[in-house]
Amino acid sequence: MNRLNRNVIAFAIGLAFSAGAVAQGMSKEDHKAGHERISAEHMTAKARCASLSGNPNDICEAEARGKAKVARAELDANYMPSGKARHEARITKAEADHAVATERCDDMAGNAKDICLKEAKAVETAAKADAKVQLKTSDSNAVANESSADARAKADNRVAEARKEATNDKRDAQHGVAKQQCDTFAGSAKDACLDQAKARFTKQ
Repeated sequence: MNRLNRNVIAFAIGLAFSAGAVAQGMSKEDHKAGHERISAEHMTAKARCASLSGNPNDICEAEARGKAKVARAELDANYMPSGKARHEARITKAEADHAVATERCDDMAGNAKDICLKEAKAVETAAKADAKVQLKTSDSNAVANESSADARAKADNRVAEARKEATNDKRDAQHGVAKQQCDTFAGSAKDACLDQAKARFTKQ
C-alpha cells in the first residue's frame, strides 16, 4: 500500500470517528440528567406561579410549561441531531409561544380579544411555515452533493413548493386578522374594510 492510499484511508477513518463523536456528543446519562434538570426547573417555575391568581397565574403557568417543552425538544435535538429533530423543536416553540399569547389575550374582551387571538394564531402559523421551509431546505442540502441531477432538482422543487405554501399560509392568517379587525366597523364602512382586506391578501 503506497503512502497516498494510507493517508486517504487514515483521513476517512478520522472522518468516521468525527461523525460518531458529533452524533454521540451527549451521553445517555447526560441526556437523562438534562431532562431531570428541566423537570426540576419547571417545578420551581410552577411554584413561583402559585403566588399569582387569575389570568396572571394562567400566563405564568403557560410560560413555565412552554419553556420546559421547548427545553426538552432542544435537548432531544442536540442528543440525536437531525433536520427532523430541529424541525420538531421549532414547532414546539411555535406552539408554546402561541399558548402564552392566547393566555395573554384573556386579559381582553369582545372584538379586541378576537383580534388578539387571530394575531397570535397568525404568528404561530408564520413560525410553523418557516419551520417547514427550513426542514425542506435541510433535506435539499442533504442531497446537494448527489450525482443525480434529477434528485437535486426534485429536492429544489420541494423547497420552492414549501416556500410558496408558507407564503400562502401567512397571507391567509394575516387575512384572518384583517377581517377580524373589520368587525370594529359596521355597515358600509365594514364592507369597505372587508373589500380592502380581500384585495390586499388575495393569493397571487
